[in-house]
Amino acid sequence: SARQQGTNIINDKRTKFESENSSDKYDSRDVERLQKDDAWVEGYLTWRIYVVDDTLKMIDESFQWRKDLGVNDLTESSIPKWMFETGAVFLHGYDKEGNKLFWFKVKLHIKDAKTILDKKKYVAFWLERYAKREPGMPLTVVFDMAESGLSNIDMDFVKYIINCFKVYYPKFLSKMIIVDMPWIMNAAWKIVKTWLGPEAISKLKFASKSEIQTFIGPEYLPPHMGGMDPFKYSYPPLPDDDFQTPICDNGPIVSEDETESKEGELESKDTLESSFNSEVAVKPKKVNFLEDSLRAEDNDKGDTSNKTKGARKPLTTFRGPLLHVSPAEELSFGSKETEKKCLIILNNVTKNQVAFKVRTTAPEKYRVKPSSSCCEPGASVDIVVSLHGGYQASPQDRFLVMAAEMENAGAQELAQFWKEVSRAKVMEHRYNAALLIQPLTACNARLEQKLDKCLWVQKVLIGLVLILMVLNLLCLYLLGTAQRPS
Repeated sequence: SARQQGTNIINDKRTKFESENSSDKYDSRDVERLQKDDAWVEGYLTWRIYVVDDTLKMIDESFQWRKDLGVNDLTESSIPKWMFETGAVFLHGYDKEGNKLFWFKVKLHIKDAKTILDKKKYVAFWLERYAKREPGMPLTVVFDMAESGLSNIDMDFVKYIINCFKVYYPKFLSKMIIVDMPWIMNAAWKIVKTWLGPEAISKLKFASKSEIQTFIGPEYLPPHMGGMDPFKYSYPPLPDDDFQTPICDNGPIVSEDETESKEGELESKDTLESSFNSEVAVKPKKVNFLEDSLRAEDNDKGDTSNKTKGARKPLTTFRGPLLHVSPAEELSFGSKETEKKCLIILNNVTKNQVAFKVRTTAPEKYRVKPSSSCCEPGASVDIVVSLHGGYQASPQDRFLVMAAEMENAGAQELAQFWKEVSRAKVMEHRYNAALLIQPLTACNARLEQKLDKCLWVQKVLIGLVLILMVLNLLCLYLLGTAQRPS
């Protein structure tokens, strides 16, 4: 296939790319990743329609930008604090296709040549952060133009944002939505269209307040756009992302005592907590991961078959360094009672105990058992994820499986372990919820047949009307010629 052929060609060009460019031209970490990360190369290839020369030029431009801006070393502390405080740029929510929303509050942006470099780093900070946590997942960019004017438009900055998705982060852009744009800015956005290029021009959408819900549901739209999202940006610190601990199958997880609230504030700054800062959202309530989950697991051994009964068996596997996780990509749910359970299977491939926990963006919808426990060396654990009550799965629902090796297992409590473990030692695997396509029932099949018959009758009637119109015109023509004097 063309894709396979392009991949083979780029593999041959990798060595050439490295040999033809001096070692100090790029960040060595990017060059090393280029040699190992097929998905990254594939992103550049597909964005340039497998034209190898264009792909190499794109990689060259992207790598130079990454080194000049120091993208690999961007951290929260390297960005001026006031930029986080303004709330002009942040990640929050999902569109109707399940793509993360990247918000730009245009009214909060003031053109200033002195701060343009920091602003560019700020945008790169969010993009790089998201790229590492959600590899291969696209973004929907939303320009909120409410209460903005010409003084808020910086064409150089807009062009930089366009280049981020056009060159630096290929295949990242799902859509770019311009919401409630003042008429006075029409000329400026016509120029923006020319910058996008043919591969991205179709992704540019203009929407009014009444049209924006075509792309984004009201649950992720602010009130001034007709939505119901109570989210309000605040800083510091960068709040946790939208992954929260689901409710156990046996009931809610016990909340921590109020007297530990100060300890919780310190925990939010812990290195592990920073692993969830891929978006700005309301900080979830603290939870206590059940320390007696190991004893609960022992009690569950006798009824494993009952626990997993009716759950969808996974067919694919993600092979991680600590756990092999099945399924590999998504959890599929349907509307029938027999389709409301999914099974996640964890296989420990290390020589030590591995602690794990499961989090979700929709804790009110799902029950997970067990949501936090340990897996013995060489053993496997079955986790049942089930829809609760009358809830339906949505593509916006996400799941996060976290795992870390417990080198000194002993009687260490899980809650304390997760507080102390280094983020670098934590393995993460993420899922989207997927909806099963239901087969047509007999009733639906009959309705489809009736619809086909109606469409056929409609076509016949249209044909007859056309014939009558032709006959009518012919009669008028004959009458006209008969009345002419001979």
